[in-house]
Amino acid sequence: MPQFLEPALQVLAGIGLLFGGGELFVQGSVALALIFGIPELVIGLTVVALGTCAPELFVSVSSVLKGSDALAVSNVVGSNIFNVMVVLGSSALVLPLRVESRLVRRDVPLLLAVSAAVWGMASAGRVTWQAGVALLIALVINSVWEIRTAREEPDGMEEAEPQINSETANGGWIKACIRLLIGILLLTVGSNQLVKGASDAASLLGVSETVIGLTIVSAGTSMPELFTSLVAALRGRTDLAIGNVVGSSLLNQLLVLSSCALISGGAGLQVDRLIIERDLPVMVLTTLACMPIFWTRGRISRLEGGILVGLYVFYVIDQVLPRTLPTWQDGFRLTMLCIVLPIILVMIVLQALLYWRQLRRERITHGVD
Repeated sequence: MPQFLEPALQVLAGIGLLFGGGELFVQGSVALALIFGIPELVIGLTVVALGTCAPELFVSVSSVLKGSDALAVSNVVGSNIFNVMVVLGSSALVLPLRVESRLVRRDVPLLLAVSAAVWGMASAGRVTWQAGVALLIALVINSVWEIRTAREEPDGMEEAEPQINSETANGGWIKACIRLLIGILLLTVGSNQLVKGASDAASLLGVSETVIGLTIVSAGTSMPELFTSLVAALRGRTDLAIGNVVGSSLLNQLLVLSSCALISGGAGLQVDRLIIERDLPVMVLTTLACMPIFWTRGRISRLEGGILVGLYVFYVIDQVLPRTLPTWQDGFRLTMLCIVLPIILVMIVLQALLYWRQLRRERITHGVD
């Protein structure tokens, strides 16, 4: 146990430094943007979104530079799974999440398309630097498109984006730069500590870095998204809670994964076969499962939020069973495949059908009136 204590403390210290660094990074970036006269809407759609995914970016880039491609990729994939299942599910447990913003609903099909594209890019066992360039181009196009769309449809959009505190610019550009630099320093140190602790923990536990990245590291780097969405849900800003999840998941793939692919150079970012066959499909399917809710302007109830969190618990169990209780693994997966997943799929389809039926009745009633 004492041998495991040091990497455990490194992981916890890394998560804490990443959280504090991400907050200072956002404050400094927002203050500089306000000083230079950048509109608040643009800041909310770009700078704040970048700040929430800064921990994932620094951890994954640090992993690639240290030769841990498996940790970098599993962090991105695991963070997206954590975002949809835990962040979205926990927020729905606090307050049922109703989708109102068209901006959010438009981003969900894009997230599904990007997730499927990443799965396809990685299917050969690596993400090339050319694929990284393509993802970065997609990020630029999407950012410009979102800003233009938000400007063209201002009604209700302010509820879908973070509120920018204009008082942060009062300290002047020197204080803003100091915050930004300290934030970057904390993010750098925190990412190094988290990567080192995770690698040492994987060695001591006898599991792969992929498993550690999909669970401990991804959950740790996703803490800013979790706290942001929970606070938004408590304040009744459900579109912000959902938009935070969708926007962060997009940036994880379009920015974090592409940056890692570019840094990896000609060799490309190596992707573990297990991630291609199991975890990437899970990432795509969790996004697909939310599509009926977002497209129909429905809502995620507390029951559905609980189901999402429960599914993540099953997902983590599936990750650790091969190491702890290998004889139970096949039975557990068979139960999930034959019983749990079909029930969930039926619930999703029924919810969508019931909502569309209700919507049709309302249209007929309004037509008669």
